[in-house]
Amino acid sequence: MAIDQHGDAKLQGVSIRSLPKVSLHDHLDGALRPQTIIELAEEAGIEVPAAAADDLADWFEDQADSGSLVEYLKTFDLTIAVMQTRDGLRRVAREFVEDLAADGVIYGEVRWAPEQHLAGGLSLDEVVEAVQEGIEEGEDAAEASGHDIRVGQLITAMRHADRSLEIAKLAIAHRGRGAVGFDIAGAEDGFPAAKHREAFEYLASEFFPVTVHAGEAAGLDSIRSALIDGRALRLGHGVRIAEDLDVIEEKGDEVQVRFGSLARWVRDREIPLELSPSSNLQTGAVAAWGTKLEDHPFDLLYQLGFAVTVNVDNRTMSRTSLTRELSLLADTFEYTLDDLEAFQLNAAAAAFLTVEEREELIELIAEGFAG
Repeated sequence: MAIDQHGDAKLQGVSIRSLPKVSLHDHLDGALRPQTIIELAEEAGIEVPAAAADDLADWFEDQADSGSLVEYLKTFDLTIAVMQTRDGLRRVAREFVEDLAADGVIYGEVRWAPEQHLAGGLSLDEVVEAVQEGIEEGEDAAEASGHDIRVGQLITAMRHADRSLEIAKLAIAHRGRGAVGFDIAGAEDGFPAAKHREAFEYLASEFFPVTVHAGEAAGLDSIRSALIDGRALRLGHGVRIAEDLDVIEEKGDEVQVRFGSLARWVRDREIPLELSPSSNLQTGAVAAWGTKLEDHPFDLLYQLGFAVTVNVDNRTMSRTSLTRELSLLADTFEYTLDDLEAFQLNAAAAAFLTVEEREELIELIAEGFAG
């Protein structure tokens, strides 16, 4: 399959970009247009490592391709620095939605950490409101160009900090006004969900949905803590659940696998995995299996019946899109349109929406793939 410069390709004669998609794991501060970074940096008097948008895109990709989550996260210093004003936040959020719509996404969830955007003097409430304004502007712009899209906020706390309860209360305060869920992000190893148990207990008491970054930079104990302490309904990445699978024998396309108790629980309970193939390679999350996409345990997890979803994680750092991720997977694992539809149906079923809204989303996906 030939993937063009925009990451699109045709599968069974159909443009993958044209298909309806659901994006669940997409960071706002990891999805800025390079030109926007340059312009916002100039306004703020911030130096950038490259003066041209293409060169800056190259810089992000090179820096992020480190094999380490800690090094990967350092690239966010620049994007966060230009997101400290109401106008900057609103613009980034608007363009985020516009870019999703142009990529064929019909429902998306954007995760970001309000506590990282207070350096310009804005309050927590003000930054959430600014992002929501941008989201709504983006939705309106998309509609005007013939694309229907809805985007909800996943209010995120930094797991190495101590503000998670405060951020959880912020999320609840904005419930019904853009916030659809909660997450913790940042350096995973050494900062399990258990450190934020009070916040998760509060969210559970409010019946507010939670996804937790786990199984990326840390392994099975992190996933276990996300499920037990974090009460996660989804696993952010979760790729290292494959460490709890013992491949006994491989014969052609058939694989015999022994499940550990954690992997069986995640599979049998259909706990969604927010897998991000390109990002997982960049951060070394799949280093135990290899360094190429064909080494990624995505296909093993899919074939074993896990609720896999496909995501971008950070479009700027991975220089990718949801269309490109799907194209790469289809090319690597010889997936058909039916497989790609299954990934979108998994994501729709996992969305932090009401049952009725999820059913509507599922119908839209089915119609779109039916042509």
